[in-house]
Amino acid sequence: MTMQSILNETTTFMKHLGLSEEPFGVHYSDNKPQNAYGPKKGTPISRELEESGKLDMQEVMKSFSCVMGNIWLARKKQRAAYISAEEYGCPGGVYYCSMMKPHLRFIEHYVSTGFEGTPLHGERYMANPDAMREFMLKVNPRKAPAKYCIFKPLSQFSDAEKPEFVIFFARPEILTGLFIQTVFTTGDMDCVASPFGAGCTNILGWPLYYQEQGVEKAVLGGMDPSARKFMKTDELTFTIPLELYEKMLTALPDSMFNYETDWKSVRKKVERSAKAWGEEN
Repeated sequence: MTMQSILNETTTFMKHLGLSEEPFGVHYSDNKPQNAYGPKKGTPISRELEESGKLDMQEVMKSFSCVMGNIWLARKKQRAAYISAEEYGCPGGVYYCSMMKPHLRFIEHYVSTGFEGTPLHGERYMANPDAMREFMLKVNPRKAPAKYCIFKPLSQFSDAEKPEFVIFFARPEILTGLFIQTVFTTGDMDCVASPFGAGCTNILGWPLYYQEQGVEKAVLGGMDPSARKFMKTDELTFTIPLELYEKMLTALPDSMFNYETDWKSVRKKVERSAKAWGEEN
């Protein structure tokens, strides 16, 4: 499909879903987007510096900036968000977005039980640093193909610059439509995965993982407590590889959206939800 065809069919899909917010796309580029949201340049970080005792994490965290937080701002203003190896903001996000390898061992403790004898009690999302290390090594994002990882509205892409993945932000009723359309298109009952991860792991880290494995999957995310502040109430994320997304758009005419199915009653709930949240078109 051309990018214009994708955009045209996305408009149709959004009408079927009752979704008013345009999805985002993500890609890599050596060109930093203008008027975009992203971290400031931080102190250099690497496993080598960490293991040699030359990395001051207090200094690193002074320039903390969450990937999901910058995407949240970009969503509000219809702009781009970015992250790079130098403008990383988050020592976890820079790994999940494939901008730095290997990961900092600090993250293994930060997300689990912290460091004994220090005020850092950890986020307690994983039971211990070993479990967190296993997770980090499994995700293992590829090396980034360009300097910047960029998230921006789908309509800002072109045939010369297509996204690798399409990211929807939606509440459960609309997610129902996205989920069923994915199943209808693939014929695979396991075509949607929802593994543990940070907000940015599920919109990019895991989709990259499945892509590298040659597995066609969409990823449901947004269950990271630390990322919830940058999402609407009841909202989750749904990331789809571009190739699969094109197939889903092509399959729309034969799907439940064009027939007298129970989607009609779900669609009414979508409208009630939009009215309740003041998000009517």
